Amino acid sequence: MLEFLARPRRAAFLVLTLAAGLALTAAATAADAPVAQPGRGDRLVGPNFQGRSEIIARNGMAATSQPLATQVALDILKEGGSAVDAAIAANAALGLMEPTGNGMGGDLFALVWDPKEGKLYGYNGSGRSPRGQTLEQLKARLGGRDSIPGFGSLPVTVPGAVDGWFALHGRFGRLPMEQVLAPAIRYAREGFPLSPFIAQGWARNVARLAAQPDVEETENMLRTFTRDGRPPVAGQMWNNPDLADTLETVAKGGRDAFYKGPVARTIDAYMKRIGGALRYEDFAAHQGAWVEPVSTSYRGYDVWQIPPNGQGLAVLQMLNILEGYDLKAMGHNSADAIHVMVEAKKLAFADRARYYADPDFAAIPLKTLVSKDYAQERRGLIRMDRAATEVPAGRMPESHDTIYLTTADKDGMMVSLIQSNYRGMGSGLVPDGLGFMLQDRGEQFSLEPGHPNVYAPGKRPFHTIIPGFVTKDGRPWLAYGVMGGAMQPQGHVQVLVNMIDFGMNVQAAGDAARWQHDGSPEPVSGPAAAMTDGGDLWLEGGIDPAVLAELKRRGHDVSVRPGTHYGSYEAIQRDPVMGVYRGATEMRVDGHAAGY
Repeated sequence: MLEFLARPRRAAFLVLTLAAGLALTAAATAADAPVAQPGRGDRLVGPNFQGRSEIIARNGMAATSQPLATQVALDILKEGGSAVDAAIAANAALGLMEPTGNGMGGDLFALVWDPKEGKLYGYNGSGRSPRGQTLEQLKARLGGRDSIPGFGSLPVTVPGAVDGWFALHGRFGRLPMEQVLAPAIRYAREGFPLSPFIAQGWARNVARLAAQPDVEETENMLRTFTRDGRPPVAGQMWNNPDLADTLETVAKGGRDAFYKGPVARTIDAYMKRIGGALRYEDFAAHQGAWVEPVSTSYRGYDVWQIPPNGQGLAVLQMLNILEGYDLKAMGHNSADAIHVMVEAKKLAFADRARYYADPDFAAIPLKTLVSKDYAQERRGLIRMDRAATEVPAGRMPESHDTIYLTTADKDGMMVSLIQSNYRGMGSGLVPDGLGFMLQDRGEQFSLEPGHPNVYAPGKRPFHTIIPGFVTKDGRPWLAYGVMGGAMQPQGHVQVLVNMIDFGMNVQAAGDAARWQHDGSPEPVSGPAAAMTDGGDLWLEGGIDPAVLAELKRRGHDVSVRPGTHYGSYEAIQRDPVMGVYRGATEMRVDGHAAGY
């Protein structure tokens, strides 16, 4: 202290610097903070709506929708595993801990940044329809219905997730698969405490599935996911020894144990018993695909998605249209900004309904759909004073049906991975003794002959799940995802606009109030073949009521919908200046980001 006082110039400089820093911090906080919300405290750093601080770490990061799964991923990273090893370990754990959205019976998509090659890899791990069932045979089984139901054996397709694990691991894994799957196996045998949001969805799914007339048998589902007919509650310890056995079989026997061995044979026997169409031969013939990611530039950032049969192109199309507007000048969540974003969504989803399908069966005009010239043409259809009402095609119900996770390791590898059973837990069908439910992704086929997404034997259905990735100047910048059916492209765009246009940090970008538009045409068949009323626009409560009134004046059927699922978000941002990762998760649900 005496030495400090003996240097008056230095002391004065430090005092002034400290005072200036505090003043700047206070000014920034005051500028960021909105009017206080009833019932909540005030944040000292960042905007007041931000639910938690972004997580910052140097050596590795994981962000998942369940805290224990995040810790599983971190443990694998600390044991010397790659980001891919960590992602597989977390995904396997989530199949146990969050069966409301994913599991070994579902599909998987992934984007992986390889720091050695400086390249982004894409993997499409979606399964196909039964090869022995024609469109005519399917229609006969439907008995006159004009769409495929969401439950029972009719919408079941081959699960592609396990194939995805082994494909990713074969190229980017470091640890043996037995070590990668060991945490999920241990939790499945010994049990884990259920988290709150998942518990809520678990009870809702069990009740819905038990009442579905299309589900051929429910005894296995009730035995696997309830105790004496009662689903678990938050905090209750839960285990799944059947799933532990299946995971152990796959860990020891590899991919073929699932697709050509005991798992496939068990599912074959089960399907024959209940009258389903899926067969052992469908599993034996399954193969996922490495694909070239497709991208567009948005204000100097390159945004990457998996090409169809997924819906990732809609993100790129929306961003291309929005690039022609000064969203920052319009203001965050202003009437103008929300209006043009919703109208861009309608235009992109009209193309989504018409063109997105399995590229093995349909010609998809990728270059045109993501071109800037095409975006300019589509942008010309937007009126600032009026919401569009008519977009031809069908309507598909929404649900929270997916998990997303992202991991990053000390070498710079980053993984963006999404996995799903489709509608909630899936079809309602749990094959004998396997501990997981089969997906119902085939609901998303069209029955209309000539439609790009029409059902055919051995075909991949239209897919909603999309992992996202962003690069800047050829370097990784963001691995991110937003779960939730058709909300996913809308959520992707809102998060990116929040970060790129409005300068929000990676956590605030996900915590900011969201909107969701429902009612655009879908690439399926059903009673609502076209939208003629403009659909419904839902807002979270944090959006100014004056904005709602102005949107209503422009013709939007808009309402505040608290409790509606506006998607679930996870992200890891690479900060090349500081040399660290910045992680974020959804504050609305059970998500957790952590690093070391």
